[in-house]
Amino acid sequence: MANSSGSQGTNIIQNHNFSGGLHSWHPNCCESWVVSAESGDCYAMVTNRKECWQGLEQDITSRVTPGSTYSVSACVGVSGSLQGSADVLATLRLEHQDSAATYKRIGITSVSKERWDKVEGSFSLSSMPNRVVFYLEGPSSGIDLLIKSVVITCQSANGKERVDREHIAAGDENIILNPIFDDGLKNWAGRGCKIVLHDSMADGKIVPQSGKYFVSATERTQTWNGIQQEVTGRLQRKLAYEVTALVRIFGNNVSSTDVRITLWTQTPDLREQYIGVANVQATDKDWTQMQGKFLLNGSPSKVIIYIEGPPAGTDILVNSLTVKHAAKAAPSPPPVIQNPAFGVNIIGNSDLDNGTNEWFPLGNCTLSVRAGSPHILPSSARDSLGPHEPLSGSYILVTNRTQTWMGPAQMITDKLKLFLTYQVSAWVRIGSGASGPQNINVALGVDNQWVNGGQVEANDDRWHELSGSFRIEKQPSKVMVYIQGPAPGVDLMVAGVQIFPVDRQARFNHLKHLTDKLRKRDVVLKFSGADSSSLVGATVIVKQTQNSFPFGSCISRTNIDNEDFVDFFVKNFNWTVFGNELKWYWTEPQQGNFNYRDADEMLDLCKSHGIETRGHCIFWEVESTVQSWVRSLNNNDLMSAVQNRLNGLLSRYKGKFSHYDVNNEMLHGSFYQDRLGKDIRANMFKTANQLDPSATLFVNDYHVEDGCDTKSCPEGYIEHILGLQEQGAPVGGIGIQGHIDNPVGPIINSALDKLGILGLPIWFTELDVSSVNEYVRADDLEVMLREAFAHPAVDGIMLWGFWELFMSRDNAHLVNAEGDVNEAGKRYLALRKEWSSHAHGHVNEQGEYTFRGFHGTYDVLIVTSSKRTTKSIVVDKGESPLVVPISL
Repeated sequence: MANSSGSQGTNIIQNHNFSGGLHSWHPNCCESWVVSAESGDCYAMVTNRKECWQGLEQDITSRVTPGSTYSVSACVGVSGSLQGSADVLATLRLEHQDSAATYKRIGITSVSKERWDKVEGSFSLSSMPNRVVFYLEGPSSGIDLLIKSVVITCQSANGKERVDREHIAAGDENIILNPIFDDGLKNWAGRGCKIVLHDSMADGKIVPQSGKYFVSATERTQTWNGIQQEVTGRLQRKLAYEVTALVRIFGNNVSSTDVRITLWTQTPDLREQYIGVANVQATDKDWTQMQGKFLLNGSPSKVIIYIEGPPAGTDILVNSLTVKHAAKAAPSPPPVIQNPAFGVNIIGNSDLDNGTNEWFPLGNCTLSVRAGSPHILPSSARDSLGPHEPLSGSYILVTNRTQTWMGPAQMITDKLKLFLTYQVSAWVRIGSGASGPQNINVALGVDNQWVNGGQVEANDDRWHELSGSFRIEKQPSKVMVYIQGPAPGVDLMVAGVQIFPVDRQARFNHLKHLTDKLRKRDVVLKFSGADSSSLVGATVIVKQTQNSFPFGSCISRTNIDNEDFVDFFVKNFNWTVFGNELKWYWTEPQQGNFNYRDADEMLDLCKSHGIETRGHCIFWEVESTVQSWVRSLNNNDLMSAVQNRLNGLLSRYKGKFSHYDVNNEMLHGSFYQDRLGKDIRANMFKTANQLDPSATLFVNDYHVEDGCDTKSCPEGYIEHILGLQEQGAPVGGIGIQGHIDNPVGPIINSALDKLGILGLPIWFTELDVSSVNEYVRADDLEVMLREAFAHPAVDGIMLWGFWELFMSRDNAHLVNAEGDVNEAGKRYLALRKEWSSHAHGHVNEQGEYTFRGFHGTYDVLIVTSSKRTTKSIVVDKGESPLVVPISL
C-alpha cells in the first residue's frame, strides 16, 4: 500500500515507517510494540488502550513553522474484537505556556480489520505554540491501533529548502567543485551512464531539498553506474575526510535500495583500490542524507569519487555532495556510575517466593510456578558472584505457547544503569513434544529493539545453563526482559534468572595473580669468569626486549603505505594476519587471474621487522564469501579448483606462514561440504599438511566464547573438531575470532576451559570490541586481553585491526584516523607495559642475581668497577627456576 501523500518536500516525521523501532514515537497512556510483517515491513501495534484518545504520538515542534501548509498521510489499521469498522483520527495537540492545550483535527478515516487504509488531511499554524504534538487515536477501548507509516510534508514554497545552504557549500573548505550544481554539470560526469540537470521531476513532485538544482544519473545498465567527479590533487594523504550527500532514487518500480559513495584510486604503478565511504538505504519518497569518512594512506596518481549502487534501470538523484577535512571529535568522558551495586540481581521475585508476582506472560501464554529446578547457580554466575545462597528450586512453567516469542517477561527500565555491563544467567528447560533441538534466548526489548542477552540450545529434558551479557549505552524509555525461543506448542521452564552488573576490577586482581603464575618464571643469573671479589656488589640491570607471547594485529596492503601506521604496528605487535589479501577471492578474483603481489609485499614488510604471520584463510565455507566464478563451477570442476587453490597457495608460500585457517567459519557455512561431500573438509586439512608440514592448521569461528550463538557454542565446536580429527584431519589449533560485545570474564573463561580439554593451542584470531565511549571500549579490551593472557590454553592474541577507518567494526579502533592514540589504545599499551619485566639490583655473595620475569628475550647489563658488559638471554616456559650461566 502506498504510504506517501505525494506532496512536495521532506517528510518531517522521524522514523516514519518504524524501521527504527519506536524511536521518536511515544505511546499515550497505553502500550506499543513494533511488529515485523511476513513481507519484511514493520508496523506499530498500539495496545492496552482504555480510552479512545489513547494512541501513538510524536513531538514535531522543531520541524514545523507558522504560515506553511503541511500535508498528512498515515497508513493505519485495527485489530481485536471488532465488529464492522472503527474510526482512526489524525490530530495535533498544541501546548501553550499560559493556557490549556488546544486540539486540531487533521483527518479521519473508517478502518476495517485485516486491511490497511489511509487517514489524510492537512494543517497550517497561524502562530507557534510552545509544543506541537502529532498523534493518531480513535478506535474504542480494547481495539488495537495499527500504524504502518506516517508522512507529513510541507506543501508551501518555504518548506522546500530545509537544509542550510551555507552548511552544504561552505566555500573553499569543500574539495568538491560545483557541489550543488549552480554551474550546471560543470566538473561532473556520468560513470558509465548519462547525467541530467533538473530543477524538478515527476510533474513537480520532486524538487531540490537544497539550492535550485539536482542531477539524475539515468540510463544505468550496471550497479556501478552513477555520477562522479575527479578530485585528483585536492586530497592530502593521512588526513581524514568527511563526506556528506543528499540522494534519492527514481523509477524502475524500486521504492528503496542501497546507494553507495565510493572512492576509486589508482597509483602510478596502476594498482587500483575501491574505498567504500558511505552506504544508505535511499527511497523514491524523499531525500536521504549520506555520511561517511575516508583517509588515503598513500599518494595516488588519480582519485575519483562517485555515487553508485541501485539496480540497473533505477535513476540516482543527487542534490549535493560535500567532502571536507573531518573535524576531530572530542574524546568521550569516562562514564560516571553512581552506586553500581555490583552483583545485585535486578530481577524481581527471581526465586518465585511470591508466585509469578512481577512477572507477566508475553503474549497469550500461561505462567505457573512449579518445584523441581536446580538449587545451585549456573557455573559462570557462581564464578562472578562467589558464595551465594541456594536457589529456591522453584521455576516458571510456560504453557499454551502459540508463538516462539511467548514466555515470561519483566519490566526492568528503572533498574538499569548506562554503561554498566550486565551478566545474564538462568536455568532453562523444554517440555516434551519438541521435534528437534530448541533455541532458548534471554532477550531484551530496549525501546522495541531486540537485544540478545544469551542463548542456549536444549535438545533433551534436562536443565541447561544459559549465560550471556548486555550493556545499554543510550537512555531508553522502556526495557523489558523476556525468555523466548522454543517452537510453538513446546512448554518452557525457567528458573533462577539473574541479571547483575559485573565488577570487572575485582576479577582483574584475580587474573593478575593467575598471569603471574602462568606467564612468568624465576630466573637465577649465575656469573663467572672474573675475579669473584670484583663481582660481588656489581650492578645488574635487566630489561625485557621482546615478550615471547604472540600479540598481533590484522593489517591490509593499503595500511603499509602509511608510515605512521607501520611505526605503531612494528613497535607494538610481534605477529600479524592479512585482512583480505590471502583470501581466495582476493588472490584469484577471476579464474586464472592471480594477484599475489599484495600478500608478497606485506610478507616482505613483516620479514624485515621479524614479525610472524598467520595465513587467513585458504577457504571460506560461507557461500556469500565465495567468488561467483567458483560458485558457478560444476562439482568436478569445483573439486579441481579446490585442489589448484591448495597447490598454488601452499606451494608458493611454503614455510612462510606459521599458521593457516584452513576453512573459515565451518560452524556457520557449508558451501564446500554441500557441493563436494562431507569428506572435503578433512581432505583440505590433509592436503594442506602434505604441502606445508611446518604450518599449524587451525579451525576458526565466531561467537564461540560469548554465549550468544547456539551454532558455535563451545560444546558444538568441540564436537566439530573431534569429527574432523576422526576423519584424519590434522587440526593443530583452535581459532576463536573474538568479535565480541560486552564481554564478561567468567563466561569467556568457561568457554576456554571447555575447549581446553582438547589439548590444542587456542588463539584469539580476530579480536575486537566496540563502544562509542572510549573508556568503556578500553575496559572491554582489558577484559578480553586479561582473560586470554591468564588462561593456560591460550597461546596467542590477534587484534582485528587497530586504526580508525581500517576496521570492520565501528567504534572499535585504538588509534584515531590521523594517528592519535585513544583511551582504548592507551589501555592496550599500558597492559603491554605491565606484561614486560624490568629489574635491577646487585650481584650477591654467591655470585648470583635473581629476578622473576615474563617469558621472552632480555638484555642484561652488568656494571663492575672496571667495565660494562651486556648479554642477551631468553626466558622460556618452565616450572622450576631458570639458571642462566653468564661468563664475563
